[in-house]
Amino acid sequence: MNARRRAGFVWLLCLHGCLGWSFPASAQTVPTPPPAAVTEESMSDAWWTGPMLANSAETLPPGHFLFEPYLYDIRSPNTDSFGSRTYILYGLVNRLSIGIIPVFGYNRVVNGTNSSGVGVGDITLQAQYRLTEFRPDSWIPTTAIQLQETFPTGKYDELGDRPSNGLGAGAYTTTLAINSQMYFWMPNGRILRMRLDVSDAFSQSVNVKGVSVYGTSQGFDGNVKPGNSFFADLSLEYSLTQRWVLALDATYGRNGNTHIAGEDLLDPGNIPYPQNIRINSGTSTAFGLAPAIEYNWSSAIGVLLGTRVTFGGHNSVNTVTPAIAINYVY
Repeated sequence: MNARRRAGFVWLLCLHGCLGWSFPASAQTVPTPPPAAVTEESMSDAWWTGPMLANSAETLPPGHFLFEPYLYDIRSPNTDSFGSRTYILYGLVNRLSIGIIPVFGYNRVVNGTNSSGVGVGDITLQAQYRLTEFRPDSWIPTTAIQLQETFPTGKYDELGDRPSNGLGAGAYTTTLAINSQMYFWMPNGRILRMRLDVSDAFSQSVNVKGVSVYGTSQGFDGNVKPGNSFFADLSLEYSLTQRWVLALDATYGRNGNTHIAGEDLLDPGNIPYPQNIRINSGTSTAFGLAPAIEYNWSSAIGVLLGTRVTFGGHNSVNTVTPAIAINYVY
């Protein structure tokens, strides 16, 4: 091979090497394709049971029912208060739902006497009127005004040696609430549903005799005026998938002073000795969190499992309340 051929052969080898190295380099400079557009979840594809505590601002279509029973255990120091609370609602006319909320309970007391059996608590009647309806192209939330009247059907006084039989308040109580509900679409297209409810409850005076849920003794005969109760609840629900939802309630409650006035006809030794009784409970406050998880078999039926924890309040008892609920609409 002469010098010219050797030079040409070397040049071809160099050209082949340069091309071989240039292709990978040029491949690295190919622009990355833009990310695929996020598909937003539609409201009809998101299934919910509702969070553990916050009421819905929606109303049922005329002729439709909602049935939602809760089972729970309010755990406080030395006491387990087992109970059931069932929402039975009916769409009466457009924008208006009515319903009834029966309550049953049983108290188990450490180092004390348990309830003699499952008893009836106070029953509530409810009406809710929807004011506005949320639309995806608007920032106006769904809002509703709710009116509840609670009737003193639960035992509350003359409890004798079984104060754990007390399951009611003995007072007619009127509760006025404003409920609201809003939807937000997250960056991944999933829906976050938010509720904000505020309510105030006003109770009438109660005639009380003997041992009662207000802490009066066997010889007491008098009157109790429960304080007003304010409650606020902010809830968030994240549509993890169509069937699975993560939920959280954050609550604040304030109870006004309860005034007790009357006579105690017996001294601690059960000897007749009338004494005037004047007691003020003072106000109390409590904060709470209620995380929960929801599973929906369909848009009409689902189950919720959660726990409410109250803490950090003033003049109140910390509690832990596990609960399970079924939500069915038809």
